[in-house]
Amino acid sequence: MRERFWPDHTDFTWEEKDRDALVVMLTATVLLLVFFYWGRPAFYFTSGISGWVADLATTGPLDEFPGVGAYLWWGLTSMVLRVGLPLAIGVWWLRRLPGDFGFRVRGIARHLPVYGAMYLVMLPVLLWVSSFDNFVTYYPFYDRAIEGGAAFWLYELGYGLQFVGVEAFFRGFLVFGLLPRFGSLSVVVMTIPYTMIHFGKPIQEAFAAIIAGLILGTMAVRSRSFVPGIFLHVAVAITMDLLVLWRIGALGNLL
Repeated sequence: MRERFWPDHTDFTWEEKDRDALVVMLTATVLLLVFFYWGRPAFYFTSGISGWVADLATTGPLDEFPGVGAYLWWGLTSMVLRVGLPLAIGVWWLRRLPGDFGFRVRGIARHLPVYGAMYLVMLPVLLWVSSFDNFVTYYPFYDRAIEGGAAFWLYELGYGLQFVGVEAFFRGFLVFGLLPRFGSLSVVVMTIPYTMIHFGKPIQEAFAAIIAGLILGTMAVRSRSFVPGIFLHVAVAITMDLLVLWRIGALGNLL
């Protein structure tokens, strides 16, 4: 006869790796919530931060392109909430080294050709999906980025910093933080919330996030670093923006 799935209560014994996994998952849950409400571009306007910046920046690109500040805010909060705070928890609470969470560049060179090949594989896919109306109307996020110049590059700066946070948080803190407890399944666990942050984006991208999460998480474990994933993610994102600008005839504005 098949045994009951639910184990006896005496089986619930907490080991150090269980407690560490609990800290990682609860920290990640809280930070995801905080970032959703206070870290995204929309908060920049609803909170009044945009008005405060406008009072200080009476000249320059932040005055000329006031909306771009929302994406710089996005990048800044991503660095704080997805890089700085998780790293602090990992070092001072879990008493692990930054390298234990994927903050390392040593030894990643031999893995770079694989990331380069992944980008080349993505190129025709990006070229294809950039022709879809739901992508053309969605990217770039900042409408005035199509004007080129400071509007485009300041937007891309904030956008790029946001990806540093994405990789450090999902492929770093979550994957490596849960690795001692769940082993390779930590990649699958990470992929769930990673996919969820894509809700609201074009459906093709949301489904692709499942594959990207699994591949990038696996590569991070193999290379013991999330750093190469930053370059791949930023390269793919900028390529998508450039392809959309090309589709609408605005690519020349960058020259």
